[in-house]
This record gives sequence, C-alpha cells and structure tokens, in this order.
Amino acid sequence: SDSGKLVEVLMISSSSGPGLLFPKGGWENDETVREAAAREAVEEAGVRGILMDLLGEYEFKSKSHQDEFCPEGVCKAAMYALYVKEELESWPEQETRCRTWLTIPQALEKCRHAWMKCALEEGFCKWYHDKGHQLLQ
Repeated sequence: SDSGKLVEVLMISSSSGPGLLFPKGGWENDETVREAAAREAVEEAGVRGILMDLLGEYEFKSKSHQDEFCPEGVCKAAMYALYVKEELESWPEQETRCRTWLTIPQALEKCRHAWMKCALEEGFCKWYHDKGHQLLQ
C-alpha cells in the first residue's frame, strides 16, 4: 500500500510577483508539446525526470500574449505530470526562480493562479488517485 507515502509537488517562485507557479511556457515550432514541457521544467525549475501523462488542458489569460489576433490574451496550457529524478545544481533561470517542494494542501494555498489550482486538484490529484500512485513506485 502507498498510503504512507507523502506526495509532494514542485513549484517555483514567480519572476513577476508573489505566489508560486508550476513551470510553464510556450513551445517552439520544432518540438512537440511534451518536449516543450520537459524543456520548460529544466529551464525554469532545473529538474529532469520522466514525463508522465497529460493531466489536462487549461485556459488562462496572459498579459504578455495579448495582440490584434487575440485581444483577450487567452492561452491554453497543456499540463503534464513529471516524475522528477534529478535536481540540477545550476539551471537557466536560477537567478530569478526558487524551487520549493510542497504537499498538495500547501501547494493549493501558495498557488498564484486559479487555473493552476484547478490543474492540481482536478488534474494531478485525480490522475494520482486513479493511476499515478501505481506508476510512481
């Protein structure tokens, strides 16, 4: 039984204000969404691991992506579970980001964006309950 196992999630500090975030970012034309997710984890959080399942897709508003084609700045994020196997001593954004391991309740409390809380509660927690706990042995 895994009932005694403590599940923690990794969050990073925001470069633009209070609260914590999950690593995220855009993807390049020459990479898949999965490759982009793994790359952003290295760039923003300095971690590598096994990319697991898609947890869901979540819409959010982005001030930096408002333009004539998308005046509301609505973006869609594909959220994945990453089983962290390695924490790098140095990584591209370490000057502006701190990483923090948190329990689920702690993460929900510190999370900056409502859509990320939703991804954690509805995406990760459901996935972990259904099959993640068997995969992360």
